[in-house]
Amino acid sequence: MCCSTRYLSLTSQRQGGMLKMQTVEEIAIDPKALRQAFGTFVTGVTVVTTIDKQGRPRGMTVNSFTSVSLDPPLLLVCIGKSAQSYPAFASADSFAVNILHEGQAEISRVFASKSQQKFSSVSCDKVHTGAPVLSDSLAWFDCSLHSRVEAGDHIILIGHVQAFGTSTAAPLGFCRGSYVRVDDPLPSGWPKAHGMIVSYLIETEQGLLLREDGKGGLVLPSARRRRPEAQLHIEGSTNLQLYPETTFLYSIFDMADNDPGQVVYRARLAEELPPEAHSDGLRVFGFDDIPYDAIPTSELRSVLRRYVRERRDGRFSIYVDSDDGGRVALIDGDLREWAQHQNTPL
Repeated sequence: MCCSTRYLSLTSQRQGGMLKMQTVEEIAIDPKALRQAFGTFVTGVTVVTTIDKQGRPRGMTVNSFTSVSLDPPLLLVCIGKSAQSYPAFASADSFAVNILHEGQAEISRVFASKSQQKFSSVSCDKVHTGAPVLSDSLAWFDCSLHSRVEAGDHIILIGHVQAFGTSTAAPLGFCRGSYVRVDDPLPSGWPKAHGMIVSYLIETEQGLLLREDGKGGLVLPSARRRRPEAQLHIEGSTNLQLYPETTFLYSIFDMADNDPGQVVYRARLAEELPPEAHSDGLRVFGFDDIPYDAIPTSELRSVLRRYVRERRDGRFSIYVDSDDGGRVALIDGDLREWAQHQNTPL
């Protein structure tokens, strides 16, 4: 089936000093050939997500994505009206764009399908708007709706970026109907990541929880953020339940060599460590048995030694990095809720 388009052309013939316009011509366009021509443009691959009116997560694979503006921060995606998830996006007040890395071709296929269990194969977080953010994506943008534009058999969603994050993985590319690789995904001088790494000093009944880094070393478990219900999703691993009343800021410091800095919280595990945590590289060490030689950075070794010392003394502090060695603020007394503190008489 063909569609048609119209072209206007002008003659050089004049009648009474006026330029005469020729008859409009109709030229047939083959949609299949046009799709193939569009497909020669190399793109990345995204999964666009939202929450429908029933509170269910919805998502689909999209490669019609582009940045629009830095001030204000805007982007756009195009959603086909024939898509199964179209009604959810047509009425959404917010959405997230998750750019996939080269190891996520299968996730792209799942979200391009009509499967009812798309989200069972991925881990998601909520950041600002509540739209699902894929935890392991190359980059993500959490957006409120700026505007919605009708455009033929698609709608264009223009989003106002409320939060975003990036990683160092190589992108998943797409061209001529197939996935492609990018040979040089991280040019010299390109920032390795956006934002701060959020890490956790998590106490268990037996000691402190550390994680194998895959290079023979040990690091703190990291997560994108702490969820409101105190369930912590460890990146690339399992979910841990924490005591919310004991989770508190512990350290903020920068790293050398342009690496992102770290925000470190201290917390206590509220349940037994799940069996799958051991296969994910999580290990518990007694406070006198921490293998400091296996800790890859001096900053992290310093955090661990300080924590062990302050735990022994029963008095914690908050450390903030600075050019002259940092500042430490001692915490006197027990932690308490803000509402309780706010109502304390002066």
